[in-house]
Amino acid sequence: MRIDYDDFARVDIRVGRIARAEPFPEARKPAYRLWVDFGPGIGEKKSSAQITANYAFEDLPGRLVMAVVNFPPRQIGPMKSEVLVLGVPDETGEVVLLTPARDVPIGGRMY
Repeated sequence: MRIDYDDFARVDIRVGRIARAEPFPEARKPAYRLWVDFGPGIGEKKSSAQITANYAFEDLPGRLVMAVVNFPPRQIGPMKSEVLVLGVPDETGEVVLLTPARDVPIGGRMY
């Protein structure tokens, strides 16, 4: 299915910095709770991420990530996930986070 540029432009993908991460034992699949800071205007948002195979939660704070910030919140167990942190599968199908290639200001919109 093809989309036009206007469809793509409605998806607001921003760079954020993980402020905090903790295990999320209530999730159906192994996951972490993340608090991602997108800077002024968007602020800090929560997310659930199934990234336990490739990341230890204590190593995540400070890491830059890309996330969709304009999806409606989604209930995941006892928490509302407010953003969708983006990733791609590795050779075994486990999530690898999408990150900028270098340090950039948080809140920047992908284009």
